[in-house]
Amino acid sequence: MATGVCSVWRYALLETHDTIAERRHAGDATTNGVSGCHNNITFMPEENGHPVDTIRMVGLRKKPDEPLGLTVREDESGYLIIARIMAGGSIDRQGLLHVGDAICEVNGMEVETLKALHEEVAKCRDSVTLKVIPALHDPPAANQVTSSLHPDSTKTICYMRALYCYDPAEDTLLPTCPTQTATEIGLKFNKGDILQIVDQSDPNWWQAQVVGGRGRRTGLIPSQELEERRKAFVRQEYDYVHKIGICGTRISKRKKKFMFSTKKSMDYDQAELILYEEVARMPPFMRKTLVLVGTHGVGRRTLKNRIIAEDPSKFGTIIPHTSRPMRELEEDGKAYHFTTREAMEADIRNHRYLEYGELNGNLYGTKLDSILSIIRSGKMCVLDCSPASLKYLRSSSEMLPYVIFLAAPGMDEIKNLYNIGSAFGYSSRNLTFDRSSSIRYSSRRARTLESLASLYEEDDFKRTMEESAKLQRAYDKYFDLVIVNNDLNDTLNQIVEAVNRLATEPQWVPVTWVY
Repeated sequence: MATGVCSVWRYALLETHDTIAERRHAGDATTNGVSGCHNNITFMPEENGHPVDTIRMVGLRKKPDEPLGLTVREDESGYLIIARIMAGGSIDRQGLLHVGDAICEVNGMEVETLKALHEEVAKCRDSVTLKVIPALHDPPAANQVTSSLHPDSTKTICYMRALYCYDPAEDTLLPTCPTQTATEIGLKFNKGDILQIVDQSDPNWWQAQVVGGRGRRTGLIPSQELEERRKAFVRQEYDYVHKIGICGTRISKRKKKFMFSTKKSMDYDQAELILYEEVARMPPFMRKTLVLVGTHGVGRRTLKNRIIAEDPSKFGTIIPHTSRPMRELEEDGKAYHFTTREAMEADIRNHRYLEYGELNGNLYGTKLDSILSIIRSGKMCVLDCSPASLKYLRSSSEMLPYVIFLAAPGMDEIKNLYNIGSAFGYSSRNLTFDRSSSIRYSSRRARTLESLASLYEEDDFKRTMEESAKLQRAYDKYFDLVIVNNDLNDTLNQIVEAVNRLATEPQWVPVTWVY
């Protein structure tokens, strides 16, 4: 009996095998080489290029007040395609959906518009079930981040210092959803904030978090390329390169061509648009140079001398070089290192000077070897150089500068700084009025000269404030700290405290200092 049953089953199995072979030979059913994937439209119709049997049902856990963490767009065929998955969100943590997947149903309800999709998802409480058509192509690798040092390689994490402020509520280009506002999708940050970049796969919108921010929420921020294009865009009504002709046509003005000059390279550096600076977190360490930057008359030299006098064993400064002949009672290496003009010009050509200039036919300059000798002695070198030197100092792994910008205070405070500088002999103003020099102070001429002197001084003070604001706008990306110099004693205390914190607190430094 058992033998007969086995024979019947064996016969049925062989008959089924022959039937399938005949259908395959006749073309009734074909396979595409992938198990379970059919192409026959009669038996297995396609949807969005996918056979129906590849549609997946995805069950997701959901917190009532937490968004799923994805953005969806509608393609040309009307399908709702997942455009991006927010890093750290609910979808990203569960890993069940991918960029390019199409959502057809939510909890059994068919959705055909973005509004319907968000309404159905909003109804879900603890879980949501999606009917999904997988992407035609392999999804991009998650959390693609490119380092500025190695643009051809990718990693999983990157930190940037923001060099401008961004408010998503004011961004009209931010991709938003019907039920989500711009502030919920975008990430607001301020200048100086450290951003953890978690995904750069989208060339226009990066995903980031503010380090130290509340909740470490992930949001969208403009990429470097997108923000460059936006800041370079000029509206037609503000386009002064073209003018409108009689018939409404635009006529281009003839543009001037300039040859690049190394002497004017500072102007090109100021035009460089840097929006994000890649940084790395380092344990506490002392910087090698302390750089004080500010416009003339703001008290840089006075503060530099007071800092060195505060602790000569910790701080030092350089002695400048000059081609000026040595005067009577002067000593070489005391106030200046005296050398010949030919020697200075040769060193300048060999890039051995941080900065140099010419006054009354004589050269003056700060030699790099002088700075390095102070550093090698174990002291922090205090410099009051021009802003044009900041780019070199910032990019040098030997200098490791801590840059403090001394912003100009109000009018009364500037007058006090001027009086203090004059008392120490640091003032270089051309117009002064000495009351004792007038034979008759009460005369009309003396009063007129005094009033003129005060007017010129007031103009100088206003010019100092304007130049200070201009310098801060142009070189703000290089500053570690900005101090408004209202009072010399308070400013000195702030500088000393900031330097002491370097030895006790972790620091975010340019990534070029580390690698």
